Amino acid sequence: MNGVICCVYRSTKKEGTYLYIDKSRGLDVVPEALLELFGKPQQAMTMLLTAERKLARADVTKVLAALAEQGYYLQLPPPPEAYMQEINKHNDKLI
Repeated sequence: MNGVICCVYRSTKKEGTYLYIDKSRGLDVVPEALLELFGKPQQAMTMLLTAERKLARADVTKVLAALAEQGYYLQLPPPPEAYMQEINKHNDKLI
């Protein structure tokens, strides 16, 4: 089971925005302009990311590809309508 140890950081400026960083490469790989928009990164978690792992709002194969190519992956929040559909789908299961 090969994988990447990655650190996940939450944005202090954009709610629901996260940066996945290859831990071995660190935050130095993130462009300065992106960090200015992102705000000071707050570490949310560190995890072993493998192709088998499920992520809540990101495609793990895209995340792994971005980590291999550029050392980071930016996860943006879903559009408001998609978010509400997700909540409604979850609520329907509770009935």
